[in-house]
Amino acid sequence: MDFGIGYFPTHDGIRPDALARMLEERGQDALLFAEHTHIPASRESPYPGGADLPAKYWHCYDLFVALTSAAAATTRLRVGSGICLVVERDPIITAKEVASIDHLSGGRFEFGVGAGWNREEMRNHGTDPRTRMELLRERVEAMKAIWTQHEASYSGDHVAFERIWSYPKPAQRPHPPVLVGGIGRTVLDRVLAFGDAWIPNYQDDDRLFERVAELRSRAERPIEVQMMSVPADPRVLERLRDTGIRRALHWLPSGPEGPVERALERWEEAIADFTGG
Repeated sequence: MDFGIGYFPTHDGIRPDALARMLEERGQDALLFAEHTHIPASRESPYPGGADLPAKYWHCYDLFVALTSAAAATTRLRVGSGICLVVERDPIITAKEVASIDHLSGGRFEFGVGAGWNREEMRNHGTDPRTRMELLRERVEAMKAIWTQHEASYSGDHVAFERIWSYPKPAQRPHPPVLVGGIGRTVLDRVLAFGDAWIPNYQDDDRLFERVAELRSRAERPIEVQMMSVPADPRVLERLRDTGIRRALHWLPSGPEGPVERALERWEEAIADFTGG
């Protein structure tokens, strides 16, 4: 099992490139950045975390700018989105951004995707929350066509284009892995339809692990499971390993280097206790 970090790359915290170098030097496998273009001040959609929404949600750098900075500062670290809000992005532009980072990084990009939870945020991008899951699927399918075809076309209810050329193609073939986020009722259907992996948030709940088993029983092709929001607890890491989880990712607090490094050390201590290292 590999280990990685999730992070909200805020403008008032450690720089994305500095964090990426730190993680690579200390042996972490991956760094995934969160994304929100903005947060509506109305605050109508309740925060899934239950308390007040942390300010980091509306202080992030642009996702792909931050990822470019992280990729350019490293040579081995996997970099990716955790998650990219595809329902708020033009698929042709996003396909170009993903392919560009994957090409420039030598094939180190992982594309975590999702529809998000903030309905006002979606509406500000012209997205109807009622059809966001259909839109997510079509945009991912359209991007796959762009990545894999010299002359790409796509025809759906929400996305349509004919005979376009778009280069570079991703370094990874056929494309960077698509990691489908979420824990909703129909998420496994989406993973099976267009994902290479499922990347749910960890929950101390047997039902989550039952759903991992369900996914594997339904899959007719290899599908990895990575897990976000993993606590710095060696007992949790042991259970994830025994379940066959591919990678455990731990959120670091957004902030200056000192607090970030101290939180990373706690994560490293849990890994050392788990591995006996």
